[in-house]
Amino acid sequence: MSDKNQPISGNDLARFSGPNTFMRLPAVNALDGLDVAILGIPMDIGTSWRSGTRFGPKQIRAESAMIRPYNMATGAAPFESLQVADIGDLAINTFSLADSLRIISESYDAILTHDVIPMAMGGDHSITLPILRAIARKHGPVALVHVDAHADVNEDMFGERETHGTVFRRAYEEGLIQPDKTYQIGLRGSGYAASDFTEAQGWGFQQFPACDLWHRSLSDLGAEIRRDIGDRPTYVTYDIDSLDPSYAPGTGTPEIGGLTTPQAMELIWSLADINIVGCDLVEVSPPYDTSGNTALTGANLLYELLCVLPGVARR
Repeated sequence: MSDKNQPISGNDLARFSGPNTFMRLPAVNALDGLDVAILGIPMDIGTSWRSGTRFGPKQIRAESAMIRPYNMATGAAPFESLQVADIGDLAINTFSLADSLRIISESYDAILTHDVIPMAMGGDHSITLPILRAIARKHGPVALVHVDAHADVNEDMFGERETHGTVFRRAYEEGLIQPDKTYQIGLRGSGYAASDFTEAQGWGFQQFPACDLWHRSLSDLGAEIRRDIGDRPTYVTYDIDSLDPSYAPGTGTPEIGGLTTPQAMELIWSLADINIVGCDLVEVSPPYDTSGNTALTGANLLYELLCVLPGVARR
């Protein structure tokens, strides 16, 4: 029997009861001995369209209760080799985006004093900028796998330079990421000009529009990205709106023509064995998710990311 933390079994306690932690793992305050720290960042003051992502972490945790510890598709059993726990939510300032971004960055500085991989549940995509600031202070500029309907490289939004639509321009300007090792997957929709999508290509970003990925497996694309990244420290940020709204309607800025859930899983599976130093799943908005399917999908994608972290054995 493993001495690592295990999710509470549905045979021991009904899945509709028990703690509201991710996969009903233990809730802890101390990070000593953890390999992976799962946390919520319940914030939506950085969004520009539909709100509600402040409720994302709570709903993702609720829907995660159905997930069992063994991955039938890949043979991964992450809780046999990794010590994982839910460390709760960051106490953001719900009245101030600027102060919330400061809180996130400083909280991550404290988390990263431990040898732990943080996995965040958003929250809108603005949370990723302060996370990357802290990640870069520890690891230097990282490779970035960014799965999203939007490039999020606006100069500003309503005069504000730090929002959910400006994250990766700021990350590029601040030297937090390696531009030629930045992969944006699933981009689509409309824009104000071609430069909305092409400017970042000039910085070195590699972009893979959704329309070029329709009707194909993403296993080969993921394998190419894995080979290109090598052993570099890598951050993975997964915006749920990368999926078509038929799969994930509960999000702030939906765009038709997106990825499917099998493609999402194939992409994650193909990233196994890269040096992931952190990841997040953002933009789940429960008020627009009447069936719970979006949060359910988000919870499962987080589990799939957990299953490809360094140190997890797979068959």
